[in-house]
Amino acid sequence: MAAPSRLLPRLVRPRQHYLSSRRAFQTSTQSSIIPSYAFAFDIDGVLLRSSNPIPGAHDALTYLQRNRIPFILLTNGGGKSETERVEELSYKLDVELNVDMFVQSHTPFAEMHEYKDKTVLVVGGDHDKCQRVATEHYDFTSVVTPGDLVAAYPDIWPFSSVFKDYYSSFAKPLPKAINPASPDSLKIDAIFVYNDPRDWGLDSTIILDLLLSSQGRLGTLSKKNGNTSLPNNGYQQDSQPPLYYSNPDLWWASSHPLSRLGQGGFRSAFNGLWKEVTGGAKLEHTIFGKPFQPTYEFAERRLRAHRKQLFGQVGLNDPLRRVYMVGDNPESDIRGANNYQSQHGSQWQSLLVKTGVYQDGTVPSCEPTVIVKDVGEAVRWAVEDAKTM
Repeated sequence: MAAPSRLLPRLVRPRQHYLSSRRAFQTSTQSSIIPSYAFAFDIDGVLLRSSNPIPGAHDALTYLQRNRIPFILLTNGGGKSETERVEELSYKLDVELNVDMFVQSHTPFAEMHEYKDKTVLVVGGDHDKCQRVATEHYDFTSVVTPGDLVAAYPDIWPFSSVFKDYYSSFAKPLPKAINPASPDSLKIDAIFVYNDPRDWGLDSTIILDLLLSSQGRLGTLSKKNGNTSLPNNGYQQDSQPPLYYSNPDLWWASSHPLSRLGQGGFRSAFNGLWKEVTGGAKLEHTIFGKPFQPTYEFAERRLRAHRKQLFGQVGLNDPLRRVYMVGDNPESDIRGANNYQSQHGSQWQSLLVKTGVYQDGTVPSCEPTVIVKDVGEAVRWAVEDAKTM
């Protein structure tokens, strides 16, 4: 599917300083030969640690750009628009980037056209940033957040008074009132977890209410729940909204010396809650992000489109034979690259760096093609490896 119009490339020019002092990579004269390999880089733990560039990240990306070797950034992070995130990354890494080189965890949600004209719940992220991504960049017409709901109906979460000022600062009016006795009551057609939830209590309560509801109408309980004559003991058998997570990461590398819980932590906690409430019923849900095949398919389409733009129409019959995935998380970056089956015949190699989630000296849960010190060493290794093709 074609990328949404709101995600067309936007060039971002970084600040200009200390470029001449960096000589870690030797650059060659730009070649007209189209390389048969490319890169995909994770961000947190590979290029940045929290908001700080990891040494060598600028040099590695600059080397690739000067030598016209295509790459994209493929992250399980999110919570902001692609344009905003690319602007920040361009500044922090001091590298010219544009949106067509960037895929974050919820970018594939932009292609879920079946929900564009329905009412959806968007969970996670700071304030209303994810809601604005959905409406202003992905063209969803009716988006509700847990903050909107608790601001309109404080009793929906008994402990909401602690966060009253926070939610009131961005809450928007609901498209409809919650009135379980009325057929015109607020109805939610899909649940999207865009980014790591901040208020696990409120968010899990709202999601649970919807998955136990009748047809996604808040304030109702499905009469099919617990019916042992129905599949899954009647749970999620009454047109409840489907649940979509944007990524499965249990851990992510922050400025703290130990990795912090990510969206996968919330998902695991909610799975436990669902099991307790339903007596062990299966929770139907869909997970995007690395390591799953659909996200890698989306990323490869984006990479090939960027490669085409970079070189124009000439010579693009030359195959993209190899893609080097550089990541810090064995469970997402490495497992995803190892398991990915390219529909175009490209071979994906996994390069694990020691600057993020992976702890040097331990055995990674998924074995990479190679373990390297950092992103600079990853690029140098890959460029040499590509010569053997």
